[in-house]
Amino acid sequence: MALIRNSTLRPRILIVGGGYLGLTTARLLLKQLGRGEATVTVVDPNPYMTYQPFLPEVAAGSIEPRHAVVPLRRNLPGAEVITGKVTSIKHADRSAVIEPETGEAFELDYDHIVLAAGSVARTLPIPGLEEEAIGLKRIEEAVALRDHVLSRVAEASLVEDDEERRRLLTIVFVGGGFAGIEGLAELEDMVRDAIAQYDTLTQSDVRFVLVEGMARVMPEVGEAQARWVVEDLRRRGVDVYLETFLQDCTDKHVKLSNGEEFDADTIVWTAGVKANPVLIDSDLPIDERGRLTVRADLQVEDENGVVEGAWGAGDNAAVPDLTGGGVGGFCVPNAQHAVRQAPVLAANVLKALRGGTDFQQYFHKTIGSVAGLGLYQGVSQIGDFEARGVLAWLMHRGYHGAAIPTLDRKKRVFANWIISAILGRDLTPLKDLDVPRKNFVEAAQSKPAPKKEKAS
Repeated sequence: MALIRNSTLRPRILIVGGGYLGLTTARLLLKQLGRGEATVTVVDPNPYMTYQPFLPEVAAGSIEPRHAVVPLRRNLPGAEVITGKVTSIKHADRSAVIEPETGEAFELDYDHIVLAAGSVARTLPIPGLEEEAIGLKRIEEAVALRDHVLSRVAEASLVEDDEERRRLLTIVFVGGGFAGIEGLAELEDMVRDAIAQYDTLTQSDVRFVLVEGMARVMPEVGEAQARWVVEDLRRRGVDVYLETFLQDCTDKHVKLSNGEEFDADTIVWTAGVKANPVLIDSDLPIDERGRLTVRADLQVEDENGVVEGAWGAGDNAAVPDLTGGGVGGFCVPNAQHAVRQAPVLAANVLKALRGGTDFQQYFHKTIGSVAGLGLYQGVSQIGDFEARGVLAWLMHRGYHGAAIPTLDRKKRVFANWIISAILGRDLTPLKDLDVPRKNFVEAAQSKPAPKKEKAS
């Protein structure tokens, strides 16, 4: 393993994670740092930040995939951006081991470390889940889900066997939080449009199933709004099973805790998240859920007090909710908190770098929630104000269209929406994205045509 030490006298701020929190924190630091005052290094497995609230619309074809991501290098001029993984952290030595996308792993020294690695899907040891299901946490998953489902619609249009057609067009979402509800509703809306293009298919051929272990969906909104969402989904033909668990999906044969069994070609897992496991291989303190333990000023804290030079926020940290409204006393892992934690994090790191000690505390009372449920359908709750239908859908698009970082991406997203409103949704699947050389290899392996003998 190569060893890289600081090559300049400038202190290094190492930001682990280039998601919303990492990107925004880095941008604010770069804007406020003096010339030569510090080096900002951002490490992420991807060269871009994914705006996760747009993944359901990417899966439904309403937003071009590249427009839901923000390239890191283009938007962090002056920063050192490394595409790779942080595999271990030794904060006692102020060093981290980084495994780049290509090349040999190396050790990088730092003066301050910011843990903004986000979260990953929280899975359970359910038979068949790892082999058959797909998540909805990454842009690649959203694109693959869209192309897979549209390809199954096309395949089903040529199938004469009713049972096989039903299997191809049965889509199951496990998890009734925001990601699951928005993903299912957007995909259902897209599939209904796609089915209308085939004379051999009817709307009754499609089956959408939502499986949720709790007695309600979307805990971020009130009971009345959650009940309306369930009623709206059922009105659209979705089978909603509450207080029900997925027990098995081996070979895509779904078994539910309510005793129902059926075959489904598409199984989407959106049943919660957990802190990025990068924290496990470190000497930084984590709680029983694998989250970094931090104070309200976003400094890492262990049983002995503040861990100097270590900071954390976002989904991978247990950030105290000073409003008292958070589950278990902590901020819920969502974009609303990440948006507002970044300025506090950047300000406090900058103050610490300059020798200050009077740090800001993060305090934010959740203003509400907005969700899109397909074209012209949505639900929102802002304080005591509740909206449903078109108004809530407009609020959802307005909020997230403004929240995605960079003016460039805002313009592209709004342009997507305008073009789709005029020309309609693009329902063309792209094939073989995971095997782009397939046709070339087949052509190379094909036998040449036999030579014709000349007539004597």
